[in-house]
Amino acid sequence: MVVMPDHLHCIWRLPADDADFSTRWMLIKQGVVHRLRGWMGVQPLWQSRFWEHTLHDERDVEQHTHYIHFNPVKHGLVPKVGDWPHSTFHRYVKNGIYPADWGRALGVLPGARE
Repeated sequence: MVVMPDHLHCIWRLPADDADFSTRWMLIKQGVVHRLRGWMGVQPLWQSRFWEHTLHDERDVEQHTHYIHFNPVKHGLVPKVGDWPHSTFHRYVKNGIYPADWGRALGVLPGARE
């Protein structure tokens, strides 16, 4: 998962017989708004829609995970993936899935910067 200033990306593993994204997003949005009530005033926080894509195989999961982790660099928020603190990238590094310089070392990801 990556939380950006104006959007977020996440990958969920749902039960085989349950693809109710709408209810899950509604509950997440309600929970966040409830916790921020009073601090935010009445300004809207969430857009009403969301985009979902069913991942079909491990390659699809890997590609979307890479995209999500690289998103802060793509949007020019940080020069390196590891510089964005609101990301599961750090868990991936800790668990040995990615090297600490992932993305920059690959040099093939769109938007990669020195």
